[in-house]
Amino acid sequence: MNIIKYIILGIIQGITEPLPISSSGHLLIFRELFNTNMFNDLNFEVIVNFGSFLAILLIFWKDIIKLITGFFKYLTGKKEFKKEWIYSWLIVLGSIPVGIVGFLFKDNIESIASVKVVGYALIVTAIALFLVKNTNGKKEDKDLTVKDAIIIGLFQMCALLPGLSRSGMVLVGCLLCKLSKESSLKYTFMLYFPVSLASFGLSTIDVIKQGIDTSLLINYSLGLVAAFIATYYSYKWLSSLVKNGKLWKFSIYCLCVAIFVLIYFR
Repeated sequence: MNIIKYIILGIIQGITEPLPISSSGHLLIFRELFNTNMFNDLNFEVIVNFGSFLAILLIFWKDIIKLITGFFKYLTGKKEFKKEWIYSWLIVLGSIPVGIVGFLFKDNIESIASVKVVGYALIVTAIALFLVKNTNGKKEDKDLTVKDAIIIGLFQMCALLPGLSRSGMVLVGCLLCKLSKESSLKYTFMLYFPVSLASFGLSTIDVIKQGIDTSLLINYSLGLVAAFIATYYSYKWLSSLVKNGKLWKFSIYCLCVAIFVLIYFR
């Protein structure tokens, strides 16, 4: 039964990570609903998040390799790779706001995290997703500007609050900047990598200090695999819904969860 619980938690992490419904918010909700130490296990949280990271890395592997090689080829004087050079710097620029605020106010943000805060934040997420339901931008990757990157970066910064979905807020920012659905998806998850790597690095330091319970290695490994598989297919589902203009459906889900949370935990 213990192994099954870890697998289920890995699946929950995997499903919620790419979707615009706030994985951190759902983690807080489950911590309140089920009084189990697994939801406070930093080691497991880091491991399943790494599983999700690997899945998204697999999905965008070709894009990342193209950007990295293009970036360095431009440095060597090959001007035909200028768009990869610019796009790479726009990823860095879009990541700066969340990096600064996260570094300066991490403890403050964590101190106000509560299930009720998640409930109200999910309502904001629901409204934001609904507002862009008819948005149909035409801008492609090459059309992304410094102004767009800053605006989208500010949307991502807001998602530091539990319950405000990172992918949801960034997608909303991209769509409001008139990016096409495909370009919005790509930039949303390109911004995921710097944030995820920074968070993973800091959390790994805490894990090393805390130590790992070797008796749970099998449970952790199965949770990682479950998170990897669930994240991969969850992203595919999200991609399909976004490209078909169905992103607003997640606003209904967020609103329903918010109402449940605010009533149940009143």
